[in-house]
Amino acid sequence: MIRVLVVDDDHIVRQGITRLLDDMDDFEIVGMCSTGEDALEFIEEHKVDVVLLDLNMPGWGGLETTKRLHVKNANLKIIICTVSKSNNLPKQLFKAGAMGYLTKGCDVTEMARAIKEAHCGRKYISVEIAQGMAVNLHSEEVNVFERLSQREMQVLMMILQGEKSSFIAENLSLSPKTISTYRARILEKLQVKGDMDLTRLAIHYNLIEPM
Repeated sequence: MIRVLVVDDDHIVRQGITRLLDDMDDFEIVGMCSTGEDALEFIEEHKVDVVLLDLNMPGWGGLETTKRLHVKNANLKIIICTVSKSNNLPKQLFKAGAMGYLTKGCDVTEMARAIKEAHCGRKYISVEIAQGMAVNLHSEEVNVFERLSQREMQVLMMILQGEKSSFIAENLSLSPKTISTYRARILEKLQVKGDMDLTRLAIHYNLIEPM
């Protein structure tokens, strides 16, 4: 029996995934959390094999949560679930410790397969995302987000979620001045002038969904 933790800030999504997996004999849903912070506390007190983790959540977000969960328990298998078919983040997420990357539009059969693959120590990428990556290999458009380091991507994702510099600094254990430096570096590398331009660029590359 594979013990699964579902982490998503959307109550309906959490309940939906739980119902789907509960109907299968191979999985036991050991808990549900709405934030990365709660997930970190949960794995300290409960035995979890696989975490199904939403990418775009308030607070840490999926990338920072992946990193922290992996540091806390390197044996934990983390699968990212996202509404976007973007191919911009898998490399960053796998580097942070993720084992899988799924779209929320995948069917329960693929989700079950991803959980089993991750549990066995094998990486899994959703068919939709893999197809997008293959297409973009032949595209002339350069993915500008490849210019950013993993830490810069962490800061960027929290900026895109509307988090203030003080909150980002506290949650990444950095000083506000350091966050300001990262922000300036991100703007320079992406050749944009401010948060509005950052948001437009992120939407263009399917890094986030339009509001």
